[in-house]
Amino acid sequence: MHLVLGGALLMPFHFAALTVLAATGLLRGTPAEALTSQFLAPALALPFVAAAGLVPLVRTLEGNAARVLCAPEGEVLSVPATSAAARRRASAWFTLHALLGGVVAGTSLAAPPGGVVLLVLPLAPAVADVFPWAEPAHALPIAWVPVGLALLVLPLLVSAAAGAWLARLAPTLLGPTPADRLALAEQRAERLAERARIARDLHDSVGHALSAVGIQAAAAGRLLERDPAFAARALAAIEDTAREAVAELDHVLGLLREESDPSAAPVPSLTNLADLIARTRAAGADVDLDLEPAGGLEGLPRLVSREAYRIIQEGFGNVLRHAGEVPVRLRIAVAKGELAIDLSNPLGSARATRHGGGRGLRGAAERIAVLRGTFTAGPHDGHWHLTARIPLEGNS
Repeated sequence: MHLVLGGALLMPFHFAALTVLAATGLLRGTPAEALTSQFLAPALALPFVAAAGLVPLVRTLEGNAARVLCAPEGEVLSVPATSAAARRRASAWFTLHALLGGVVAGTSLAAPPGGVVLLVLPLAPAVADVFPWAEPAHALPIAWVPVGLALLVLPLLVSAAAGAWLARLAPTLLGPTPADRLALAEQRAERLAERARIARDLHDSVGHALSAVGIQAAAAGRLLERDPAFAARALAAIEDTAREAVAELDHVLGLLREESDPSAAPVPSLTNLADLIARTRAAGADVDLDLEPAGGLEGLPRLVSREAYRIIQEGFGNVLRHAGEVPVRLRIAVAKGELAIDLSNPLGSARATRHGGGRGLRGAAERIAVLRGTFTAGPHDGHWHLTARIPLEGNS
């Protein structure tokens, strides 16, 4: 079927060449003019077939056809050919496919009828008068019977040989070029990097939510009898925090499970900072925000705003996990072409023995490193200090 398709692709070019030969009279008066034109037309058509094969979409069409009908022996691409080398290979394949398809089509149309004539000739010698090309077999027709049998099976042999050759050549001519492999590797690297970012976001958001839920649940348990109203507010805050965390978890897992574009995932930024501070205060931490300029952070580049939010979220989560209900001072400033984040809080008993930070802090450092910024986190003078500097230029 794949070779039949190749013959069909050659037909328009073949008929166009026959039309040119007939219109110009180039073969007029030559012996066996009709037969000669049938052999000369494909030769004239092949350069135009090769030119058509340079169209980028040819590799898409031929790659899909080869994978379905040809059973190639290696990797075959079905994306448009973007480089010159890929287009040349696709053109060579397209030309070869059309040529072999034409050979198989011509053999299938001519060889079986000829074989039948040679097989019938011993029984009906008058057939040679109808088909002049069979005249040499008229003298001893029985000797030409094996030739007739060979002509009957010739299309099968030619098709099998041509199909096997195309199957071996398909990975070479339709497979990835070095430029294609590099582009595919870059795309895979981008997808992996985006999914790694989502994993870090998931760690930060869910970790912060669980820390807040733990603090709120502990506070509600302690004050359930003495202050039922506070316990009710804490339980309501737990419900809201858990609902938001589950919603984000479900959305992110859906993105990772499916082959969808992870960059389409909605991500919070510094425009959502007020909600983050409200949840942290509800968990018991007294957050004091110092914002410079006081007008807001809406004009920051989207990437900087997104990563800064995650850094602050990780900082708040660490406060809740390791220091508990302590005052937290957060300073955010935009000056001298960079965004400065300074977060500090008194050390809790569990945090005093902590050195180097955990997995979330390493992720925060990786975020800042990607943006060509600086990040530090550690104890100093009885407080835990987290600082980040993110350049604004080049991080849009």
